[in-house]
Amino acid sequence: MSILVNNATRLLVQGITGREGEFHSRAMLEYGTPIVAGMTPGKGGQSALDGRVPVYDTVAEAVEQTGANASCIFVPAPAAPDAMLEAAEAGIPLIFCITEGIPALDMLAVYHVLRAKGARLIGPNCPGATSVSEAKVGIIPGEIHRRGPVGLVSRSGTLTYEVVQAMTDAGLGQTTCVGIGGDPIVGSNFIDMLSMFNEDPETEAIVMIGEIGGDEEERAAAYCAREVRKPMAAFVAGRTAPPGRRMGHAGAIISGGAGTAESKRLALEAAGIRVADSPSQIPGLLRAAGVR
Repeated sequence: MSILVNNATRLLVQGITGREGEFHSRAMLEYGTPIVAGMTPGKGGQSALDGRVPVYDTVAEAVEQTGANASCIFVPAPAAPDAMLEAAEAGIPLIFCITEGIPALDMLAVYHVLRAKGARLIGPNCPGATSVSEAKVGIIPGEIHRRGPVGLVSRSGTLTYEVVQAMTDAGLGQTTCVGIGGDPIVGSNFIDMLSMFNEDPETEAIVMIGEIGGDEEERAAAYCAREVRKPMAAFVAGRTAPPGRRMGHAGAIISGGAGTAESKRLALEAAGIRVADSPSQIPGLLRAAGVR
C-alpha cells in the first residue's frame, strides 16, 4: 500500500503550461502518474505534454470533465493562494502546492478555508510525494526510489532526496516519501503523516527528517511515544545554525532557546527514536532496528 497518492490518483496540474509546470509534469507522467488534466486560465481547449494532457480554463471544468481527485500547483507565489482556494472550491480533496515564497499571512487564511472544506494540503514550499512504483506528484526525482517497507516524511526537500538515495543504495526501499514543506504555515504536519504511516500495513518503519525552528518535531515525538510502535529513525538539520538567524526555510529560525536541533534531538530520543548525526547514518539505524 501507500499513503496520499497511488495508481488510482487522477492528477490535475495547475500551471501545466509554465516552464516549471511543464518540466515536472513531463517527469511525473513518465514515472507513471495518471495526469488527467492541466489548468491555465486562457488556455482552455489546448493540450500539453505533446498532446497527451488536455488543458482547461478552470479547475471546476477540469474536475467535471476528467474526474480529477488531486491537484499539483506550479504557479507563482502571488497567484498560489487563489490556486489552492480554487482547487478546494472545486471539491478536490488532495492538494499539493510546490510554490515557495507565499506570505505567511496569505497562508493563514488559506489554511483555515481548506480545513473547513475538508481538503488536505501538502505544502506549500514542498517537493510533493512519491508512492514508489505507483505515482509521484511534485518534484522528487523518480529514479532515486526503490520499492520497500520504509515511509519517509520530511520538512526539507533536498534532505529528502539525500536520505532516499542513501536508503536505496543500502537496499532499503520505500513505500511513500513525502515532503511537508518548511514554511511556518503548512497544510499538513508531521503528526498527520506519521499517523498515516502508522496505519499503513506495508509501512514497517518510518524515517522523519526535521530541522530547526518551531516545535513540530517535539510534538511529533510526543505523538510517537504514545502511538507509534514501528521502528523509527530521524535526523534534525541545523545543528550549527546561529540563534535568531533564518537558515534556509522560512520556518527554520530559532527564537530564544526554543526550536534548536538539540532540543528536538532530545525529544526524539526520549520517545525511543534513533537520531542520526548525519543523513548517511539513517540506513544503519534502520538496519540496527531490524528493518530489512
